[in-house]
Amino acid sequence: MEIIRVRGKTSIRPRILLTGPAWCGKTTVVRKVVSRFPGKATGFYTREVTERGMRVGFEIVTLDGKMAYLAHAGLPGPHRVGKFGVSLENLHRIALPSLFASPGVDLVVVDEVNKMVCLSPRFIEALERLWTAPVSILVAMAEPAEEYGEQMKRKMNKILINVTPDNRDDLPNRILEMLSQ
Repeated sequence: MEIIRVRGKTSIRPRILLTGPAWCGKTTVVRKVVSRFPGKATGFYTREVTERGMRVGFEIVTLDGKMAYLAHAGLPGPHRVGKFGVSLENLHRIALPSLFASPGVDLVVVDEVNKMVCLSPRFIEALERLWTAPVSILVAMAEPAEEYGEQMKRKMNKILINVTPDNRDDLPNRILEMLSQ
């Protein structure tokens, strides 16, 4: 099973990047890892918001249960990706506080790095701080990746995993093994 490409030496704490196209199962893999992770995890994931079967937005959900719209077709404002207005205020208020490696935190989860969150320089700064923090990191990234996502993929000391329908069911166990080493 070809899942891992490593560049550079292995870091003390894993930096795991999950890539793949929309609907390949990245968020499912992340949620399964979090549900079975034996340590303390923080961070967030995004989930699709639908109304009458149509996608109308995306919601930020922190691992401790806080929720807010990241983007919605009905949100006004200057920040837009496609038909969606993007709320950087919600990103900063809900997601950013969950991205700190406070004492006792073993894993920080970021799902996902995409056009919407990369509109925020504060978000990118938070990820850069995480990269050097003494904590494991699990990041899902949209493919094709934005400029910052491509920069992350070129970083040293990371494990890059391409999620596919063929490997997504086995990945949570493999990732949990990596996190336990």
